[in-house]
Amino acid sequence: MSKFKMKTNRAAAKRFRATASGKVRRNKAYARHILTTKTTKQKRGLRSKSLVDSANVKAVKKLLPYLGA
Repeated sequence: MSKFKMKTNRAAAKRFRATASGKVRRNKAYARHILTTKTTKQKRGLRSKSLVDSANVKAVKKLLPYLGA
């Protein structure tokens, strides 16, 4: 057992969650303001979660060392 613990990036911890299969889930952007110009269909699509792109998974997991644990 290591003597030192790695720190979790708290900003990232609030934005990302792990799925049961170990993938990283995120919320979609553009859902905070100027919603009157967006259609109902657009806003409904923004409510759903999506997965972090494979190019960014390594960086996210570095910020969250205990994500899969």
